[in-house]
Amino acid sequence: MGKQYNKVQKRRRRKQYFKRRREQIKSNIALKKSSAIKSGSAKKAAKKAAKKAVKKTAKKAVKKTAKKAAKKATKKATTKIAPKNAAEKPAESSAPEAPSESKDSPSD
Repeated sequence: MGKQYNKVQKRRRRKQYFKRRREQIKSNIALKKSSAIKSGSAKKAAKKAAKKAVKKTAKKAVKKTAKKAAKKATKKATTKIAPKNAAEKPAESSAPEAPSESKDSPSD
């Protein structure tokens, strides 16, 4: 009678084990689905944030290039005007400056 009893106990334990195992698998599946939904929305939020960051950097880059272009344009305009002014200045100051007397040289 002992062997039969042991077999029954083993069978009972095995059934209980399978029952626990099925419940655990079901709960894991439910967790995965809920986390997948959450992670999906998190992924969407991350994508939106990434897109916003890209747009911001693109706007900054556009502004920088616009500023550089404006600076170049103003620089070109000033360089075109500057040589004309520089050409006029030497012509006006064509008179040589008088050498200044130093204290060491004899003035008598």
